[in-house]
Amino acid sequence: MRTRVRGWRWRQNPLRRKSDMVEAWIALAVAVLLCAGAPLAGAIAGLWAHEQARSVAVVERSERHMVRAVVVGGSPEQLPSVQGGDRAHAYQTNVRWTVPGEGTKTTLARVPAGTRTGDAVDVWFDRQGHGVAPPPDDVAVWQHTVTVGLCGASAAAAVVLLGHGIVRRVALRHRLAEWEQEWARTGPDWTRGRA
Repeated sequence: MRTRVRGWRWRQNPLRRKSDMVEAWIALAVAVLLCAGAPLAGAIAGLWAHEQARSVAVVERSERHMVRAVVVGGSPEQLPSVQGGDRAHAYQTNVRWTVPGEGTKTTLARVPAGTRTGDAVDVWFDRQGHGVAPPPDDVAVWQHTVTVGLCGASAAAAVVLLGHGIVRRVALRHRLAEWEQEWARTGPDWTRGRA
């Protein structure tokens, strides 16, 4: 049966080597970096991403405008449909709407899948009158924030763990070299009586 002694690297004993002490300090640093550093890196990345996404959303909201239009192009057989009522995928078709003082306009715009001729839809246009996707809402901004924050925390944890693996490998080589040097000094005393 194997007995495991916890904290042996921190205690004074004749078997402890300098590399054992270095490895103990490195393990403590890795634990602190994983518990505090990685979440902090994720929070910083998330805050930065939130500011960027929010400013992009504000710019896009100022450059785009929504129009309530009626789908006039494409018959129901020609318009793509999605089973299960998923209306998230947009397709282009002709839409018509009335502008006060200017009359009726018809153009190609993005409409949700499953839209039929005669359906009223909200379509978004840029300043040049081209059909564009709607600007991101607050939910999309927060989804981007959380995604970037999680990726930042994961990347920081991966870097810490990779660095720890490299340091452990170097420490193991150093420890084996120390053991070999000590065996070279004490080995002849142990094997002299048997020869």
